[in-house]
Amino acid sequence: MKFLIDNWPLILLALVSGGMLAWPLIKGGLGGAGAVSTSEAVRLINREKGVLIDVCEPSEYAAGHAVGARNVPLAQLDTAKGLPTNKALPVLVMCASGARASRAAAQLRKAGFENAVAVSGGLAAWRDAQLPVDKAV
Repeated sequence: MKFLIDNWPLILLALVSGGMLAWPLIKGGLGGAGAVSTSEAVRLINREKGVLIDVCEPSEYAAGHAVGARNVPLAQLDTAKGLPTNKALPVLVMCASGARASRAAAQLRKAGFENAVAVSGGLAAWRDAQLPVDKAV
């Protein structure tokens, strides 16, 4: 007990630093919630057969979208047929800026797509990372 009383500043420092190390895990959650960077999205697509879903409206999608992205507008997400049948696959959701993608990822997780995440920054971040963008013909 004397050790604890004499060294309380060190013990407090150890607890605070441990909490800081655990904070990203706590903040991000454990259920696949949150968003991923563009580089993490590419890794999931290439190594884990992730499916890229663009929830922009068809006119926005036609103006430019990530190569390989399927267009499923946010309003049609509940009834869409363009979603993967294997709900365990990573589903990467993208929009122009990332705002709609976060809502869509949450909606998909409620529908059983346990690995649905938004791509942070959306198409703007995708372009900034100089990743391939396509235009519908």
